[in-house]
Amino acid sequence: MQEFKSNGKLLITGEYAVLDGAKSLAVPTIKGQNLEVSETDPNLISWKSVDENNQVWFKSEFKIDNGAFIDLSIDQDPETKEISKRLQQLLKSAYNSNPEAFSNKGFSITTRQNFNRKLGLGTSSTLVNNLAQWLNIDPYKLLEESFGGSGYDIAVAGSDLPITYQITKNGPAAYTADFDPPFKDKLFFVYLNRKQNSREAIAHYRNQPKENIKGLVEKISRITEQIIRSESLEEFRMLLKAHETLISKAIDLPRIKTELFPDYPGLIKSLGGWGGDFILATGEEKDKDYFRSKGYDTIFSYSDLIK
Repeated sequence: MQEFKSNGKLLITGEYAVLDGAKSLAVPTIKGQNLEVSETDPNLISWKSVDENNQVWFKSEFKIDNGAFIDLSIDQDPETKEISKRLQQLLKSAYNSNPEAFSNKGFSITTRQNFNRKLGLGTSSTLVNNLAQWLNIDPYKLLEESFGGSGYDIAVAGSDLPITYQITKNGPAAYTADFDPPFKDKLFFVYLNRKQNSREAIAHYRNQPKENIKGLVEKISRITEQIIRSESLEEFRMLLKAHETLISKAIDLPRIKTELFPDYPGLIKSLGGWGGDFILATGEEKDKDYFRSKGYDTIFSYSDLIK
């Protein structure tokens, strides 16, 4: 059996603007996903996905037929059918990049993640990166042909350290970032009880008037560089507030603090697509009770989630 592992992700700076070339800061999470592959009967893939509680949440069989992956399952509910459709698309893209890997072969494949897939920590990106490792193909190309996005999550999936990520004219550029804030005990992440649809968030950004995003890439890139170098919580909060203001204007949406937590004394920053997934908050341990009182019980300390 072969086994591959990829890390989950959080984008600290550069949401939306990363798509247009802004330098962004991303961190790998302790939580991730494994892919286990064994060879079995030719021209058949038996697929099983297991969650953090060791429960099977998706299962199917596919017949490999000249680059097509025909779903052999029946009586699937709409959600399962949609997952199967996305997986077929992903496998077809992988086949196109390396058809020899599937030639007269069959596989038993199991994915195992140690995080709740509703959290938005990278169920798709870790799968793409694991498949790319197994098949020795370009993960960025595989992502582009399947789920889409900037590719930062692919870069993070294969890194055990924080990175800066930037889309350049020569392609994706990812470098290790010396980001280990001395005030990380004052940082924590709160899940907003709703998973954001990345494709919808990107579409919203792309529909904004050009004047909304003029100069955004350069400004966000500078903030990213300053955040990496920041040594005090006060400076960090100031920079994140400036970042929130810029993105709020660019996508014509209110800051999440203004919308949901106007009376919170610390700073709050959206992560990823605004309106869902996680926020980053600054504060003491006792400040977590503020969010719990509002029904947000999934809270991670910085060191409990970030490598």
